[in-house]
Amino acid sequence: MTRKWTLESITMLLFILFTYAAGSKLANYKQFLFQMDAQPFNNRYTTPLVIGLLLIEFAIAACLIFRKTMKAGLWASLIMLVIFTAYIALIKLNYFGSIPCSCGGVIERLNWTQHLFFNLFFVGISIAGIVLYKLPPSAPRQSQLKLS
Repeated sequence: MTRKWTLESITMLLFILFTYAAGSKLANYKQFLFQMDAQPFNNRYTTPLVIGLLLIEFAIAACLIFRKTMKAGLWASLIMLVIFTAYIALIKLNYFGSIPCSCGGVIERLNWTQHLFFNLFFVGISIAGIVLYKLPPSAPRQSQLKLS
């Protein structure tokens, strides 16, 4: 019961993260587009990156809803979060120089260090979700034998 509840909590947190991130970017689309233009990528890739990120984030959230696609959603969450976390680590190491955050909503108010720890938390729960998903259902406890 605890395993099931924990897995459901993890998938709910990840679902909220990805729908919130994509939804806030979509709600402030022009700002997101402008911020993505300031990223260290060729600007001709900005529109495909923006559309791709939005679609991927919504798709991950959708996968997390259904048991049949939950495993794929958990793995996709982990992969996206590891990519974002590596990107933030490179920013922290000043690899790209000064880069604006292209996140949406309250997440954009985090500094890069806070953002790194925020992402590491979600990387951790993604890993925990994958492990919990893979575990076989626990066998019912057998009642203790009564000795006469």
